[in-house]
Amino acid sequence: MTPRHAYVTLVTNADYAMGATALARSLKLTHTTADIVILHTGGVAEADLAPLETLGCRLLPVEHLPLSDAFNERHARGQLHAAAPFTKGRKPLFHSPLDNFCKLRLWELTEYDRCVFIDADAIVLRNIDRLFAYPEFSAAPNVYESLADFHRMNSGVFVARPSEDTFRAMLERLDQPEILWKRTDQTFLQAYFPEWHGLPVYFNMLQYVWFTMPALWDWNSISVLHYQYEKPWEKDHPKADRLKPLIDLWQAFYAGDDVPDISSMANPEGAA
Repeated sequence: MTPRHAYVTLVTNADYAMGATALARSLKLTHTTADIVILHTGGVAEADLAPLETLGCRLLPVEHLPLSDAFNERHARGQLHAAAPFTKGRKPLFHSPLDNFCKLRLWELTEYDRCVFIDADAIVLRNIDRLFAYPEFSAAPNVYESLADFHRMNSGVFVARPSEDTFRAMLERLDQPEILWKRTDQTFLQAYFPEWHGLPVYFNMLQYVWFTMPALWDWNSISVLHYQYEKPWEKDHPKADRLKPLIDLWQAFYAGDDVPDISSMANPEGAA
């Protein structure tokens, strides 16, 4: 029997529906044979999901995890951002930390043998189906400022094996009294999978590398481009001028326009 594989993303509002549309279009252009699954919460209107249905995505409604009131209070936007503020970039106003934990619903998709999760604020630049052969739990490092970032994981792209047993164990580990998961699912997943398998950084290239570590940037190697912090669909965000080539690329995917040949795009000034 042929193993079933799926790319999975999470859509929690109209903004991330836009992001998922660009992501789905980018995946389609790689000629992947895997399903594209959109987990969406109750905050997304049918009209916002319609483009994803047109693209042939599988739409699955999900609810927030059954967590305690105390957990939800600790991880509400105001509480969490006060306890663990973002100092390197700005999260958009639509960012809701509790939504992030819905990623764990992926482990309930037991009709699939392997899943690759990709955040909805990312695009895929070349076929990455080989990731389905990677072990659970595989993810790239959270590199966007310095080499010291390599010890931390980024949960914007990861490889997992759905399992109801794993999902139940995660819920038990997640909702412990007084534990604060400072970067929500990312902090939790690194703690739950301490021996995580490191993917090359090019499977989850964070956009800030464009101007903070240009020597690491190589269009010929990047497979997934992840727009962490400010989003490419935001109007006039604080770093829009510095990230213009990356924003223009995302806009081409989102609009369904002709996408430029990545191999011919110029690397940032200072690239190796």
